[in-house]
Amino acid sequence: MPKVTVRYWAAAKAAAQVAEEPYDADSLAEALAAVRARHPGELTRVLQRCSFLVDGDPVGTRAHETVRLAEGGTVEVLPPFAGG
Repeated sequence: MPKVTVRYWAAAKAAAQVAEEPYDADSLAEALAAVRARHPGELTRVLQRCSFLVDGDPVGTRAHETVRLAEGGTVEVLPPFAGG
């Protein structure tokens, strides 16, 4: 199972109380399930509004089960941003 780094930004970082952490997951869906298990509560609510980058590529509307993760990869958790 690939080891990946999940990085949290803005409200996700505040809810997780860490900037990043490692996970073992084959897909984005598996990684996010592990995140929810480790951080029940506010982070789970924040994730519902987030977009995600996997190794720098936007996930967009793809089903998270179909987004494969690679060894040493990175998942960026991006809450909606305001400002300009």
